[in-house]
Parts: sequence; structure tokens; C-alpha cells
Amino acid sequence: MSVTLLSEETKKKEKSQLLVLKRGQNRVMVKRHRSHNLMLDAAYKYFPGNPRDVVTLQTNELDVCEGHYVDITAEIWDDVIDLLNVIEVTRGEEMTSPVPLPLRVNARHVISSHDNQSAPSRVNAQDSSKNDGKVTIELVSPSGEIQTTKISREMRVDKLIAGACKTLGHPTDFMAVQSVGGGMGAVIMKEDRSISSYNVRDGSTISLQAKCRLGKKPVIYLYSPSDIDVSVKLSLIPEWSLSVIYPVVTTEDHGQRLEWNVRTHQDGSLTEYNSGLDVSYLFWEAETNFPLSPASKPQPVDEFNPISSILDDMDSIVIPVDKATVYLDKSLKVLGLHTEARTSFITYWLPSILKHDYIALRFLPQAAYERVASLSISPQPDVVTRVFMLFRGIAEEHLAKWANAQMQAEEDVAWWVDVVGVDPASAGDAALFRVLEWGGMEVQI
Repeated sequence: MSVTLLSEETKKKEKSQLLVLKRGQNRVMVKRHRSHNLMLDAAYKYFPGNPRDVVTLQTNELDVCEGHYVDITAEIWDDVIDLLNVIEVTRGEEMTSPVPLPLRVNARHVISSHDNQSAPSRVNAQDSSKNDGKVTIELVSPSGEIQTTKISREMRVDKLIAGACKTLGHPTDFMAVQSVGGGMGAVIMKEDRSISSYNVRDGSTISLQAKCRLGKKPVIYLYSPSDIDVSVKLSLIPEWSLSVIYPVVTTEDHGQRLEWNVRTHQDGSLTEYNSGLDVSYLFWEAETNFPLSPASKPQPVDEFNPISSILDDMDSIVIPVDKATVYLDKSLKVLGLHTEARTSFITYWLPSILKHDYIALRFLPQAAYERVASLSISPQPDVVTRVFMLFRGIAEEHLAKWANAQMQAEEDVAWWVDVVGVDPASAGDAALFRVLEWGGMEVQI
């Protein structure tokens, strides 16, 4: 009996002394400081990407928050600190506050703006938009942060997108989506229309969403010690559909499944039976079904989703583009790519990389990638190596937000072997039946 009581008391003590600080996908357990300033210091210590003077603490755990993330001020710190388990760390500039996930649009609830209809929107009790020609909205960034901002009702949608992207440091290849029906649906806003042409009022939510993300040039090499017949089946999750394949074969399930039947040769070439073509590899490319396709089941934050996956300061490296080719060659070599594969990878992505001053990049864990683009190969290979890169451009003025990623770029590239989960020695063993795939995707966030 005394043991049980001790356990309960220990749990109470742990709860009173500890809480979790969260920044995006990253979490750290810290002491429950009674001082607001000490907690800000802890937030800056563990998430140093933002200057100390703009760090803000927020919560959505209390009933009064009504599900929204709200700033925790110094004045109310003593009143709420014992009631919280998780505190969100964000920037305090321009009243920015994060939300758990970006708005997701379900096809069953999408209302096309081509219908020239405006949809009902959540309205605050006091709507000042009719009085001064301006409206205060919650603008959700692609990474899931909310920026509360006041805009003119006569502003065009494309101007809103451009201004927000400039502030956030993102490219402008986004569309605006107005949340309707209490967040259960959305209106895709046409760029040539004004805000006033939609039922946007104080408190309305508008999200920026990527127009399209392409999984580009995944190519699949097959190497066997002797000539054998091989079946290669590829299955994609609903967020992706095949857009280009070679050699061409019939696709199924709305472009989300295919099968190649090939004959391998000892020189590394393949003969595809359907077309009779001799090829060096199998090629596929996919585009996202967003937002006009129903979303699949929510993905855990540590898995890859072609719609919502991002790069951040903790999981990526950041380098100037003039160092990108050397870094990529070293990384791809330790991951098991041979000379031709490394050369093809770099030359394919180089034109996109050179459009930027700096790039952030990361390689996906094979297991996460497999859950999105499943390969089923028969007979079963001895070793499968799948390397898929995510990258995005970084403007020089935003480098301060990527301090950790810049430090990680100075580390030995061998750390990617454990991240991706490959066996480079087996990948180069010519006595084994080996599969090698490489591909990538440029993301906007």
C-alpha cells in the first residue's frame, strides 16, 4: 500500500516540476520555471533559431483558448503555469502563433470559387470590417503558423499571397484557401479576385497551400549476378499519383499502382517485356493530389507525407549553393550510390538548386519513404537502397533561423547513413541481387 502511495506522490511531483517545450516537430522536457523570464531563457536555449527578444510562449490547452494558440503573457504566468503540460515556442513578431498542422482540405468539403459563391465564415462578435474597409484575419502559413494581420478588403488575393510569402521567406507558388464551416471545409480563392468578393470577416482563417509538389525522377536500378526475370511493383499512397513513367506500362487505382516485368542483365541493363525496350533503369514521377483529393489517414510527425512534410532547423543542413555539388557527391557516395547514379542525381537537381542562394536539404529515412511509395520486388533482392532528398531554397536574410542546420552541414556526411538506414557495403557487393533508387522533391517550406 505504501508503495502505491509513493508512486502516486512521485507522479504528482514530476508533473509539478516538469513540462514540455515544443517547437514545430521538436520537443524537450524542462523544469517548470516559476519565472516567465526563466522559461523564455529555457526556450531560447533549446530552440535558438529565433532572437531571444522575439521568443513567445503559447498554449491551446486551456478552455478559454477555444482550441487556438494564445500568447502567455508575464502578467498571467503565475495563474496558468501549473495548469499546462506543453508550451509552444514561437516568434512574437507580428503576433505569430503556431498551430499543430496546416489546414487540410477534404475533397468532400471543397467549394470551388468558380461557382462565384462566397461561403459562410466564422465571425467574431465585433466585426469592424464594414467600418474601416479593413478586416483582421488569421493567415495560416504552409508550416502551420498563424499570423494575425489586418488587410484591406479591396486587396487582391494574389497580392495577399505575395506579401505573406515575402514576410515568411517562402516562394510564391501557393494558393489561398479560406476555411469555412468551422474548419470542416474550404474555398479555393481565385488570385484575380479581391478579398471583398469572399465572405471574409474579422476572425476568418485563410491558409496558404502549395499548388503542387512533384516527386521527381525516382529511378530504379536492378543489379543481379546473373540474368533473371524480375517483377517490380510500385504502390503510392492517395496523396500521390503517377504523372510520368518509363518504360510505359498500364497503371491502376487512378495512377497509384503499376508493375514492370523485366529481364536483368549482368551489365546492369534491363529489358522490359511489355515494350521490348532495353533501358538502364525504371523511371517514375508523381504529383500530389492536394487539395482536391481526400486525405489519407494522418501521418505521424516522424513519417514522410508528400503534402505536409517540411524541412526545419533540426533535421536538415543548410549550405550555400556553391558548396552543394561537393556536399551532395560526398553524401550520396556514403549512402551507396555509384558514380553514374551520383552524377545523374546532381546534374538533374542542379538547375533547381542554382535558382537559390542557399539550400536546406535532408534525406528521408528509407522506412518512411517506403510507407509512401512501396516497392514489391520478386524475387526478393538481397539489398535495397532507396535515397530520396527533400530540399528548399533559403534566402540570405533568413539564415539566422537555420543556425543549427548550418552547424550540421559541417559534420561528417556519414551521419546520413544512420538517418536513411542503408548498408553501403552490401549495396556495392556485386555477388548480391541489389536494388538502388534515387529521387527527390523540392518543397516550399
